[in-house]
Amino acid sequence: MQEEQVRSLLLVESDADERRILSSVASRAGWTVVGAADEETAVGLLQGPHGREVRAAILASWSNDTGPAYIEALRKHNEELPIIVLADEGSIPLAVEAMQAGASDFLAKPIAAERLTEALNTHADRRRPAGELAPLSEKLAPTLSLEQLVGAAPEFRSSLAVAAKAARNRLPVLIQGEPGSGKETFARAIHAASLRNRAPIIIVDCKAISPKSIDSELFGHVPGAFPGAFSEKIGKLVSANEGTILLDDITALPAATQAALDRVLATGEVRPVGCNGSSSVDIRLIATASGPIPDDFHAGLKERIETTIVQLPALRDRSSDIPNLARHFLARIADQPGMRPLSIGNDALAVLMRYGWPGNLRQLAGVLFRAAVQCDNNSLTAEDFPHIAVQSRFSGRRTDATPNISKSSSDRAIEGSGPVTIFDDDGHVRQLSEIEADLIRLAIGHYRGRMTEVARRLGIGRSTLYRKLGDLGIDTAA
Repeated sequence: MQEEQVRSLLLVESDADERRILSSVASRAGWTVVGAADEETAVGLLQGPHGREVRAAILASWSNDTGPAYIEALRKHNEELPIIVLADEGSIPLAVEAMQAGASDFLAKPIAAERLTEALNTHADRRRPAGELAPLSEKLAPTLSLEQLVGAAPEFRSSLAVAAKAARNRLPVLIQGEPGSGKETFARAIHAASLRNRAPIIIVDCKAISPKSIDSELFGHVPGAFPGAFSEKIGKLVSANEGTILLDDITALPAATQAALDRVLATGEVRPVGCNGSSSVDIRLIATASGPIPDDFHAGLKERIETTIVQLPALRDRSSDIPNLARHFLARIADQPGMRPLSIGNDALAVLMRYGWPGNLRQLAGVLFRAAVQCDNNSLTAEDFPHIAVQSRFSGRRTDATPNISKSSSDRAIEGSGPVTIFDDDGHVRQLSEIEADLIRLAIGHYRGRMTEVARRLGIGRSTLYRKLGDLGIDTAA
């Protein structure tokens, strides 16, 4: 039991200052860090008395010349050791090379503390697959229009409908969903569909900025506002003027910052730290949160951002979308330098659909990237996802739960069939009344029982809709 409680990290980095910074982040996350300046020292530490306690390794400076040799040397002494590679930003080609050399994960610099912590915890949890490449998945999701977002599940379509309506006004929007469920992608799509799309969307990761620096980051500061403020800084809110400000994880804002932000939204005036004057701004706020806004959040700001809520479903709740999502991500992966087009077989899709995806879309994109890098054939099969098949057996956590999806539903999704089928199991055309009943049920579910909207979308009157419900024997709660 004691061995399970010790989480040692082997950090390989020749720069002592960089080792100290990374060690500090890992230590705050509960890791015992063992530093090494070179390959020889790192291998010696693995061979030492505490080598078995090492649960992960970081190669903090990736080089195509020395990196593969480092990985080979570490793997020789511990074949299962998760190895996370750090390299300069801009680097899907570097990620491909690192993965082909045997790396488990790849993080692009500069690295937010929470990103590094998330990667370490992912690899320390033996129930979760290695190599999810979380930050890289964001590079595989360029700005898409609302119409281009992939998904046909009723819950997803409902979220899309709310987002489309929100894009047409100026009110704040709150996008809620589990980590990795596509909140930033939705925010970008809302901005692109709005009248502000000619101006920028400025993104601020509230969790990645220290509470002491967040006011300066958002509102800016004047010289001398605080020790170290030697020059003027333009805040993100001013930079987003006439555009959109996206506050990712808004619940991480300190209470004082929440109050100041509420004043900005109420008055349209931004006051930099240390300044008596203010600047007028015209911004649209989009905020994201992984769960409900807590009760102790600033009441005024909470009321503003909850005007419109877009609730994104977890991937396990829209498993029927996984075949189309997998094909979409593979097409994006094929566009990356060093990658090639790949298809995916039905057996592989069946495996992916029966996994719980605790990391949601971000995890799916990373898993497909990892499989694509290591695939020697022209098509991915179930054999390319052995870790996913194993993970599907775990149910110790809610987010490990296997989706409840029937074989017939799975088969229809894999084949690309829509939720309303034309032919029966014998290959004959179904009766018109049966098809009509399925379509009406789908519309009622899609528009969440708003019968006026259902009738309008179906192009019939409300009284006609209720007559059809009676004739077809459909309960209005369907």
